[in-house]
Amino acid sequence: MSRISPARLTAYDVLRDVDDRDAYANLALPARIREARLDARDAALATELASGALRWRGRYDRIIELAADREAARIDARTLNVLRLGAHQLLGMRTAAHAAVNESVELQRRVGNRSAAGFVNGVLREIGRSTNEEWDRRIAETAKSADDALAARSSHPAWVLRALRDALRSEGRAAELPELLQADNEAPRVSLAVLPGAPANAEEIARSEAGVAAVGPSPIGLQLEGGDPGRAIGALGLRAGLVRVQDQGSQLAALALARSRPVRAGERWLDLCAGPGGKTAVLAAEAALAGSELRANEISEHRAGLVRGSVEAHADRVDVVSHDGRDDEAYGGPGARFDRILVDAPCSGLGALRRRPEARWRKRPADLPGLTSLQGELLDAAAAHLAPGGLLAYVTCSPHLAETRLVVDRLLKRRPELGELDARAILSRVARAPLDLAGDRLSAQLWPHRHGTDAMFVSLIERRGG
Repeated sequence: MSRISPARLTAYDVLRDVDDRDAYANLALPARIREARLDARDAALATELASGALRWRGRYDRIIELAADREAARIDARTLNVLRLGAHQLLGMRTAAHAAVNESVELQRRVGNRSAAGFVNGVLREIGRSTNEEWDRRIAETAKSADDALAARSSHPAWVLRALRDALRSEGRAAELPELLQADNEAPRVSLAVLPGAPANAEEIARSEAGVAAVGPSPIGLQLEGGDPGRAIGALGLRAGLVRVQDQGSQLAALALARSRPVRAGERWLDLCAGPGGKTAVLAAEAALAGSELRANEISEHRAGLVRGSVEAHADRVDVVSHDGRDDEAYGGPGARFDRILVDAPCSGLGALRRRPEARWRKRPADLPGLTSLQGELLDAAAAHLAPGGLLAYVTCSPHLAETRLVVDRLLKRRPELGELDARAILSRVARAPLDLAGDRLSAQLWPHRHGTDAMFVSLIERRGG
């Protein structure tokens, strides 16, 4: 029996985990790498294979359909994953064509229907006969519309592409769509957060440590130049929990609430949808410096456990509870009031497609009504527990207008006691340098192609009057 590289087997297992168990690739991949005991070189290969096949799945499926003259839905799921990995090696990597085809055929024999090995061989040989540019021309020639062609070439579902264009158009920046689609398909550098109050700040660490740079919009952010994040964090020698992996858009969203205005003594803060705890950790550090107390609520008991782990450096300042954020218990009772509330609401996650490439294939337009309804209910509950003069930050990791401006506009219409602050000005003041935040609304929308962050939306809302 021919030997299949362990990296290819690991990548295939990750694709099956994503399909069969709804696994998150960023969690399944390291688990499979550990299970296979891959060395650094094979781990890097498995990562590129799995991530690339997931990220470019829409484009590769269209190319497979053209090469096989068969709809992807009519191809056995195991065989289709073998073909996706093979296509990525042929079109997205520098793998020699014979190696990509031969190993894919052997992989098919190992994991799928052995009789389909010839089919895999024929389809991949057909794919290898044309360049990327030639395949893109064939995609365009056979597409039903210009949007369908762009969606296939950029490996985004057409409805996601249209939602991204609408969000950019609302800022007067529709022409940036190609840049955004390209950014979504580039693996992001790992960002670290140096929590406020740590013995050294981000700039000081960058000056003294190799492999990290104080770049990006967050004033507490570092960018890792490569290697294992856990090892890099450990090499800094700081107390556990003071430096953590976190997208800089997420860092800025938490800092926008904490630093929007000076903190009064004795303020009470709430993170309503806290799991898995990245923003909670930043708020906890800020609360500790300001002498405030933080309550962190997370409906899932498992994720509440992750929140407790995330705030280990400031555990004495944080009360972690597990309730539905629409119920009074999440706040500590019907009369509880908070001076600052973060509502990082469940959303489609369309802003994190760089880091979670499988998310674009899981979400459907039909998911949005349920999500926006939940977002509105959480905001209403939070507003009812916001103290007079208090601040509420509504945050989503999505640029979809239905989850961003429409949700905020409906909240302000329902509750005349609430008024929106200028989040764009506040974020630019909080950031390491002024930000290019387009549009004429008070809310702020971050973008991968423009800011190097996830597409995080931030609205800051104040309760006015008594």
